[in-house]
Amino acid sequence: LPAVTPPDYPGFVRTIIEEGIKIVETAGNNPAKVMPFFKEAGVKVIHKCTSVRHSLKAESIGCDAVSVDGFECGGHPGEDDVPNFILLPRAAEELKIPFVASGGMADGRSLVAAMALGAEGMNMGTRFIATKDAPVHQNVKDALVAASELDTRLIMRPLRNTERVLNNAGVAKIIEKEKQLGAGVKFEDIINEVAGVYPKVMKDGDMEAGAWSCGMVAGLIHDVPTVKELIDRIMREADQIISKRLAGAVRA
Repeated sequence: LPAVTPPDYPGFVRTIIEEGIKIVETAGNNPAKVMPFFKEAGVKVIHKCTSVRHSLKAESIGCDAVSVDGFECGGHPGEDDVPNFILLPRAAEELKIPFVASGGMADGRSLVAAMALGAEGMNMGTRFIATKDAPVHQNVKDALVAASELDTRLIMRPLRNTERVLNNAGVAKIIEKEKQLGAGVKFEDIINEVAGVYPKVMKDGDMEAGAWSCGMVAGLIHDVPTVKELIDRIMREADQIISKRLAGAVRA
C-alpha cells in the first residue's frame, strides 16, 4: 500500500527467516517477490485478500492460505464493497487452499458463523486492540468500548485506497476536504490527518489526531479482557452454540 516512508520489507523478510518464524501474513501487495525466500525457509504464508480474484491469485503463486477480508473490516477493505456473508461462501466455492475469515470477527458467534460459511477459523484485529495485553494507550481501548457499529467512516475512496477508520475530528477534516475537492483530491491534501498519526493515537492517546483503522466490529466490543480471557470466552461461546443451539435445531 502507498506509504510516506516505505518500510524495509527486505529487512522484514530477513528477520522473519533468521528468527525462525514459521507463519507470516502478507497484505497490501502481491507477495510473489518474497515467496521464494519464505518457501526455501519453510515459512507458511497467509495472504490477506479482499476479493475472490485476489484470493485465487494468492493461491496460484503458492500461498499456503488466505485471510479473506470482508467490507466490514478495519483498515483497507479494497474497492469491491463485498461483505463477509457473501465473500466467505464465494471464497469457499473457488479456493482449494484453506482460508480464515477477517472483518467483523469478535466472539464465539463470529467463529461459528465463519466456519459455517466455509472458513477454517477467524482472524481478529480491532477486537484484539481492546485487550489488556495490547500495547496501546488506554484511551484507544476506551474508545473502542464506547463506539458503536455506526462510528466508523470510509476515507480515501477518491484515491482508490479506501480505509475504514474510527470517526474523530481529524477524520471529519479528511471527509470535508474530500467533499470539497472531489475527484481532484490528492494524498498531499490530507497528509496532515493521515501521516504520522498512529504514534499520536496509539502511544499518546490523542483520539482526535487523525485516521486510524477500526472495524465496524467496534459495535460488538463491550469490555477489555486479557487475550486469554477473550480466547477462552470465544471457544466457550462457540462450543455452546454448536453443542446446544445448533444441535437442538438439528434434533428438532
